[in-house]
Amino acid sequence: MRPYLAGFNRGLRGAVVAPGDLTVRMTFLVIVVLVMAALWSAAVEANGGSIEGYTRDSLLWYVMAAQVAVIAVRPRTVEEVGEEIGSGTVAVQMLLPVSVAGLRMSIEAGEAAARLAAALVVGGAATWFLAGAPPSGAGMAMAVPACALGAAANIASQHAFGGIAFWLLDAKSTWFVYQKLVFIPGGMLIPLELLPGGLEAVARVLPFATMAYVPGRLASGHAEPALLAWQAAWLVALVGVALAVYAAGQRRLEVLGG
Repeated sequence: MRPYLAGFNRGLRGAVVAPGDLTVRMTFLVIVVLVMAALWSAAVEANGGSIEGYTRDSLLWYVMAAQVAVIAVRPRTVEEVGEEIGSGTVAVQMLLPVSVAGLRMSIEAGEAAARLAAALVVGGAATWFLAGAPPSGAGMAMAVPACALGAAANIASQHAFGGIAFWLLDAKSTWFVYQKLVFIPGGMLIPLELLPGGLEAVARVLPFATMAYVPGRLASGHAEPALLAWQAAWLVALVGVALAVYAAGQRRLEVLGG
């Protein structure tokens, strides 16, 4: 585990000593919360005070937690992984006596941990100012680890998607598709309950909802511990898929002489 812990610490330190990146992300988070406050205020008022069981204030807490979980993760990992594979960088990295995917995910997890801590403080303060205290203390307590689990699942999933470049030598189009999956069926933009029935049903069986919807749902006042178990199960599966994709990709490079 030493190389992976070292990778985590490296990523953590790298994010902490880059205040410019953190500042930009936190500013963006506050802007999103402010914009959503205006949009949801109008929508909820027009709907009689609540939408699918969400009030204006609970929706703001939902948006904050969902955004925090996503904003903590490097946004273009899928594309970056594809570029490294296509350029041959990964082939060189695979000469090291560690899992390339495991080490890479460890580094990004360290970076995400620093951003996550900052985003929870900044986003939480902004939302508290606009909407008051969280609707449920228990729900908010669960939302904090849910944000971490969601970010970890996002990192693992991006590496699994990016690994398609072992076969296609490019992952730009994959990144575009992935981003949209996190936005809509992932619940980053709106809760799954607000999606059309068919799309909601599909979204609930995909892993993307564990990355944004679950943290948002818990922070909005719905203290549902089963959601954390759902996240944990998908995280284990996604890490396994990412490692398997890289292993298959490495075998392919060896066969081709890469």
